[in-house]
Amino acid sequence: MTDLFWPGDERAGATFSDTSFLAAMVQVEEGWLAGLVSAGIAPYAAKADLAGLVGPADVDEIAAAAEAGANPVIPLVSLLRRRAREVNDEAATWLHRGLTSQDVVDTALMLCLRETLDRVNGELHEQGSALARLAGEHRSTVMAGRTLTQHAVPISFGLKASGWLTGVLDAADAVDDARASLVVQVGGAAGTMAATAELARAAGLADPAAAAVATAEGLAATLGLRARPPWHTSRRPVTLVGDALVAATDAWGRIASDVATLGRPELGELSEPAVTGRGGSSTMPQKQNPVLSLLVRRAAITAPGLSATLHTAAALAVDERPDGAWHAEWATLRTLARQTVVAAAQTTELVSGLQVNVDRMAETVATARNSLLAERRSISGDDTGEPGAYLGANDLLIDAALRRARRHLGESA
Repeated sequence: MTDLFWPGDERAGATFSDTSFLAAMVQVEEGWLAGLVSAGIAPYAAKADLAGLVGPADVDEIAAAAEAGANPVIPLVSLLRRRAREVNDEAATWLHRGLTSQDVVDTALMLCLRETLDRVNGELHEQGSALARLAGEHRSTVMAGRTLTQHAVPISFGLKASGWLTGVLDAADAVDDARASLVVQVGGAAGTMAATAELARAAGLADPAAAAVATAEGLAATLGLRARPPWHTSRRPVTLVGDALVAATDAWGRIASDVATLGRPELGELSEPAVTGRGGSSTMPQKQNPVLSLLVRRAAITAPGLSATLHTAAALAVDERPDGAWHAEWATLRTLARQTVVAAAQTTELVSGLQVNVDRMAETVATARNSLLAERRSISGDDTGEPGAYLGANDLLIDAALRRARRHLGESA
């Protein structure tokens, strides 16, 4: 995919695209149909492969028809039934029975989010490895520490990189937690699973309610999601993922902001990886703009607002099924997911190829020596020696970050 409004969107590929969402909804319907058969609720002949019945060519038709019912499941099920009848009348009869539209959409969203989180997690691991290398290589590279935009005390660039690393590892933890919390949604019309239980009763099963719950748990196992009671108006499964994605863009935004600031011509301590044709200006040939940094910052600026929309929708999810709050989540999740995947790839490229100008860092430290040693002078009255001798627990702090990275990332760190 491409998006003129979001340069770099093609990095996300098919992640959370219309076609991916459609395929996920079909996967849910197929898994549920198989579960009804396995539970003895539907006849064996109803089991069918639905994946080949619809595809990318059907997206426009389903999307155009979705307005009439306020969601895409209704036209999808209609199309699936029509095409299934041509090859398997039993499958057409039992398709979607016991489910409601929200069950299909919510579970399909979880499948799309799983792909998103897996991609983000892979990028976070690459970033962690790159930052661990930078922290180790530059533990003794002295630079000016800055607080509130002004020179403060000496630090090492390795310490700065280890700070970035800590943010990335925090984000990886949040993404792991969200990934482990993806859940199936099977509640039926009002979250009671009444339709599935009634189908089980009609099939002569001894405990229809237990059969309904077991069928939902079977769908979870089939799709690789967690089973849990219906959550039609309890939206933490959605906001949890949104929060994890924002934790990632927060960490990347901090890195990008530092790189953009320290790459200013008057500082020149860092620079982005050089790529032919990247960073140019339409009118000023001398410019080399830090485009990766500014595009990552763009995501960090917009992601919290998208997550806030998810929280607002969660707070306004009323009754047993929401009236608009649920509908507000879908495009919000799609946008947040794709933009986070794009920023993830851009951040990986940024930190993997980051250029560290050690000489410029040393020049700044030499020029600012008096101000960088002011704290030491105020404490001990001694400002002799080199600024590199006033790094405190620098090495211990770096080592702590590297140990955590090794636990999280393995030997690649």
